[in-house]
Amino acid sequence: MAREIKIGDRMVGDGHPVYTVAEIGINHNGSLDLAKKMMAAAYHSGLDAVKFQKRTPELCVPPDQRGQMRDTPWGYISYLDYRYKVEFGLEEYREIDRYSKELGITWFASVWDEPSVEFMEQFKPVAYKIPSASLTDHSLLRCLRATGRPLILSTGMSSMEQIHAAVGVLGLDNMMITHTTSTYPCDPNELNLRMIQTLRQVFPCPIGYSGHEVGLIPSVVAVSMGASLIERHITLDRAMWGSDQAASVEPGGFEKLVKYIRVTEQALGDGQKVVYESEKPSMRKLRRVQ
Repeated sequence: MAREIKIGDRMVGDGHPVYTVAEIGINHNGSLDLAKKMMAAAYHSGLDAVKFQKRTPELCVPPDQRGQMRDTPWGYISYLDYRYKVEFGLEEYREIDRYSKELGITWFASVWDEPSVEFMEQFKPVAYKIPSASLTDHSLLRCLRATGRPLILSTGMSSMEQIHAAVGVLGLDNMMITHTTSTYPCDPNELNLRMIQTLRQVFPCPIGYSGHEVGLIPSVVAVSMGASLIERHITLDRAMWGSDQAASVEPGGFEKLVKYIRVTEQALGDGQKVVYESEKPSMRKLRRVQ
């Protein structure tokens, strides 16, 4: 099978430009205005897409976590109440959809439960991201496969056995797998970028990388190791309140990251040794024996 899929109007995979995604996720802290500012920043940084997260909190928050209290911008509230505070509804997503068209940037979402899939279907998304937390939810996987849309399977906090089981449910048609480590931020010792090569050897589909590290270098290295999609969290300020902010990239960083990725793509070449025309003057001047 061809190691490529189509996301919107773009082919993604071997032989195609790396697809770059800024995950807004919940970094908007429940503010549509903040979300739109991040969408605009992503567009001006040259990114291909932005990604949100859609949950049904009462389904996605484990029962033993719901009543746990935490300090938030809305006061000292339960974890379940907090999840509701950062969850966008129909009005917000209609505006996100409208604004993405105005900007000219693609948007899609991670979906954490079956009602969220039903909710997102009204927007005809170009793809669905399956979050690492849902990799073992086979009922959700079957629901997503039934949509017929391209799927991006994230593999954080998962064993190879669990990944194989998920692929057994989903199949490999119209699917991409992304390597990730679900720690925010992630220590370099646990990034394990060679897993990109391992996944490429095991699964004949496009392989991507979703990074949660501090800095840009590992995400660029991931491209050199065969990642055809790079996803990083975006924020306007890493000092903002929120669990994902410290592992996020600010707009200026994204501008650099996109530039570094494009230069890396050019520099990788095709692996065939040739004598370039630009080398020939040096060859004539420096090589004593032709």
